[in-house]
Amino acid sequence: MRDTLGEFEQMVLLAILHLGEEVYGVPIVDEIARRTGREVAPAAVYVTLRRLEEKGLLASWMGTSTGERGGKARRHVRVTRAGLESLRASRKALDSMWRGLDIDVGGAR
Repeated sequence: MRDTLGEFEQMVLLAILHLGEEVYGVPIVDEIARRTGREVAPAAVYVTLRRLEEKGLLASWMGTSTGERGGKARRHVRVTRAGLESLRASRKALDSMWRGLDIDVGGAR
């Protein structure tokens, strides 16, 4: 069985899917912050991107060099089929855990 995805890993993969093609780190950071309302450390995203690629859930490639970056190329990423499958499995597991619960704040123990 594949390792389950952590919450932040899910957020990173979902941000990439929302952003579409030619995605790289900075827009991923911005998308997570915009959608969740929480501050995101760019380093946390880059470490997570590397870990997701090592797991085979992302693929990356170097884009073309740009003058605005002093001739440096950006590393772009896309979610792989395995990444999509992992996201679906994570959602299914969480949906299963939530099913049948009607949480009332007053009923918390």
